[in-house]
Amino acid sequence: MHKELRVAAYAVCVRDGQVLLARWVAGDGSRRWTLPGGGMDHGEDPYDTVIRELDEETGYAVEPVTLLGVHSVQRRYPRDHGSVADFHGLRLVYEGRVTGGTLRPEENGSTDLAAWHTLDDVRRLARVELVDVGLQLWRDRPPAGRPLP
Repeated sequence: MHKELRVAAYAVCVRDGQVLLARWVAGDGSRRWTLPGGGMDHGEDPYDTVIRELDEETGYAVEPVTLLGVHSVQRRYPRDHGSVADFHGLRLVYEGRVTGGTLRPEENGSTDLAAWHTLDDVRRLARVELVDVGLQLWRDRPPAGRPLP
């Protein structure tokens, strides 16, 4: 089985009771809200990754304020020719503060919309698990940087 490792950095940006989310477009065309962020380029520092990704996906300049934690996920995904990949995602989650820019959607990327949502409305959104993980890390600030069970 082919092993895949993806390291990515994301930001939880909360302002005035709202959280900034990006709408991810899956390969099948379905859409779900996620934390803005994404995969690291080879040789890139995760701090720089989250700054670059937030700009790409939302139009905002963001300052990573603190590292909230790390979320590790392992899944199996189908790949070409009937093969299966053993996928391991390592997600570094920062608290981010918007310092400039103008909200806009990403062009030609994996997301098609960026928007602020009230914290109370998040539970009603079609979203990926990372949104809940990130908000839990933001609220709980666990000393070990791991989401609590």
